[in-house]
Amino acid sequence: MVPQISYILAIESSCDDTACAILKDAQVLSNVVAGQEIHIQYGGVVPELASRAHQSHIVPVVDQALKKAGITKKDLTAIAFTRGPGLMGSLLVGASFAKSLALALDIPLIDVHHMHGHILAHFINEGQEVPQFPFLGVTISGGHTQIIKVTDYHKMEVIGTTQDDAIGEAFDKSGKMLGLGYPAGPQIDQLSKKGDPKKFPFPIPKAPNLNYSFSGFKTAVLYFIQREVKKNPDFVKENLHDICASIQHTLIKILFQKIEKAVKETGINTVAMGGGVSANSGIRSRLTSYNQKGWNTFVPPFAYTTDNAAMIGISGYFKYLDGYTAGMEITASPRISM
Repeated sequence: MVPQISYILAIESSCDDTACAILKDAQVLSNVVAGQEIHIQYGGVVPELASRAHQSHIVPVVDQALKKAGITKKDLTAIAFTRGPGLMGSLLVGASFAKSLALALDIPLIDVHHMHGHILAHFINEGQEVPQFPFLGVTISGGHTQIIKVTDYHKMEVIGTTQDDAIGEAFDKSGKMLGLGYPAGPQIDQLSKKGDPKKFPFPIPKAPNLNYSFSGFKTAVLYFIQREVKKNPDFVKENLHDICASIQHTLIKILFQKIEKAVKETGINTVAMGGGVSANSGIRSRLTSYNQKGWNTFVPPFAYTTDNAAMIGISGYFKYLDGYTAGMEITASPRISM
């Protein structure tokens, strides 16, 4: 029998953000994230540097989360952590810390699938309306682009996924070709607001069923820039806003073509989006526009879109309510399936 009130400490370390959150049942008491700016100079995440930074950040991040929540380690009911997917070295830091803390406190350990966390972030209790089962979960990030049929808190089926690159990678790599810093996705979003989204048409990649493909899109952007710069060395500088707007417009079109198809094929018109790219203003605007067509759409608050521990905590909370506990033999799994 679980206590009437639970305090879940959650750890997220799948990539380059070290995060810890404290949840009182489904309510977030604290949600602390330590980023790693060192990767900016490399134009992407360097796995070895990421794991080293996690080792430096995790103790102060956990300490800060506990202090912000106003509780001590002795008040904790369970420890949740990201088991995967993600970078092996980064995941191992979070998993090892979580196991050690759970063992020291003699409380349950709960492993969480990173993508489950992005989907269940919608159920963090902030007094908002939440999706009703079944619904379609759309996870979009630097490493994932998936359409998932969600039947309950633990039953999820991937019905569409990327066959190569994720939409977040398409944003970032396109931005890198334009000379933008890392991560380029948010910069493209801002620059596109002053551009013409239909100025430069880009091709729509073909992928079977509900799957995605973004590799060909990146190649098309590369060839386009090379061709135009050959004619005019200042082409990118002179047309930056229009290029960004055209890139964003095309990626949004690619994304929603398959979401529309998924709604039609499944008959489920409740769509809940999550993942770092769901912070994109164009994507959020496009999703909410479907409410006028009879859809029920949901996007989490910005704090719960990018990698964070609160989403791991809420997923762990629902597993805890079901009496689930992981054994101490469990370890990180960088390619774990849904």
